Amino acid sequence: MYTALPTTLKRNPLAILMLVIASIVVVFINEHSNRRATDLLQRLGSITENRRHLAQLTRNVLDAESAQRGYLLTSREEYLVPYNDALKNIEAAFVQLDSAYSTQPFSAELLKKLHALTETKLSELAITVQMQKEGKRQTGRDFTLSGIGREYMDAIRVTGTELMDVETLRLQNSQREVSDVLLFSRMGIEVLMVVSLFLVLLNMRHYRAFKAQQEWHQKAMQAEQEHLQDEVIRRTLQLVELTNHLQTAREDERHRIARDLHDELGALLTAAKLDVARIKSRLGNTAPEALERLNHLGVTLNAGIAMKRRIIEDLWPSALSNLGLVATLEILGREFSKTAGIPVHCDLHPVQLAANAELVVYRLVQEATTNIAKYAQASNVWLGLTSENGHMEVTVRDDGIGFEVDDIGSKAHGLLGMRFRVEAVAGILQLVSNPGKGTLVRARLPESAAASA
Repeated sequence: MYTALPTTLKRNPLAILMLVIASIVVVFINEHSNRRATDLLQRLGSITENRRHLAQLTRNVLDAESAQRGYLLTSREEYLVPYNDALKNIEAAFVQLDSAYSTQPFSAELLKKLHALTETKLSELAITVQMQKEGKRQTGRDFTLSGIGREYMDAIRVTGTELMDVETLRLQNSQREVSDVLLFSRMGIEVLMVVSLFLVLLNMRHYRAFKAQQEWHQKAMQAEQEHLQDEVIRRTLQLVELTNHLQTAREDERHRIARDLHDELGALLTAAKLDVARIKSRLGNTAPEALERLNHLGVTLNAGIAMKRRIIEDLWPSALSNLGLVATLEILGREFSKTAGIPVHCDLHPVQLAANAELVVYRLVQEATTNIAKYAQASNVWLGLTSENGHMEVTVRDDGIGFEVDDIGSKAHGLLGMRFRVEAVAGILQLVSNPGKGTLVRARLPESAAASA
């Protein structure tokens, strides 16, 4: 029904590989930049801490000097509290700075110098404080006023400033490195994003072409499927028409055979019976043995006539056209009950059906009762015929062993024949059964003209 495209689109493995590589490079650049940025942030934090400790060191030396002078001027012991606190803070600051500058030779030399100056300054402060405690107030004041302490303090400030300048230079270098890392990361990601975007666009173009091809194939397959469905419907209608024709031909053939049996075979059997009667009347009592044979022949002829009637009724129910559907079903029920030995309970009401629909109902009941006699092992049979809202309903129910309706399969030709007969006259057949709960066969057909149509 449809032809394939001239070319078949396939996946582009190179584009996919490049996209995967670009993704891996993006991840690598991101991880590398993240590690470098983390190291630089830690370095910046260390520089900040060093600057803070240097500032604290200088401030604590000033605090110690201020507390010392306050004590020299007032001799009040409360001035020694901030003095002692400043000494502890100076010691703690040097511990932190020694640890930080242990791997930096130049800063370590400056820190060593700062150590010496600070120790000298603190020794000068400690001497004056001790003199004040020993009552040598004037000597301590003269030592303080000599200006030696100021010179050491200036040297401490200069050395601290030099260390601050070194930290400032390190801070500037680290900031430049951070900027370089961010620039490298941004440029790398931007380049890779451009490459990735190109690959994505390339894949999108390929995908759109593949999607268009897929839609074309889908439409072609849908058209093929619709064609096949139309063909199935057409063939099904042909089979239905053929089956209807065969079913009609079968019933016509049955009717013809029944008529021939009634007319020709019936005439022959009747003539034979009349001949037997004439011979009996002529013989009288002269030949007892011949009379016995003639009587047996008469009984045989009567049995043949009765068999002929049953065969004719099976082939074509004459009672249906002569007595109507209700009477015919009653006769069928009585004969079935007599033959199968199963009570049949009839609840039959007149309905308006076309001749072909009446024959369908009769054949349905006939097939259902035949199945009951063969398989149901039933104790009772209920036969119903009702009319309601322009439709008639016929039911055949038994209390036999039942079966699973889903397990019937395609081999139950009798049931399939029932369904087809009913659907051929616009009816609906329903089969209800469960193991141990009997079986119900229900058919619903339109009445009158609707059925005839």
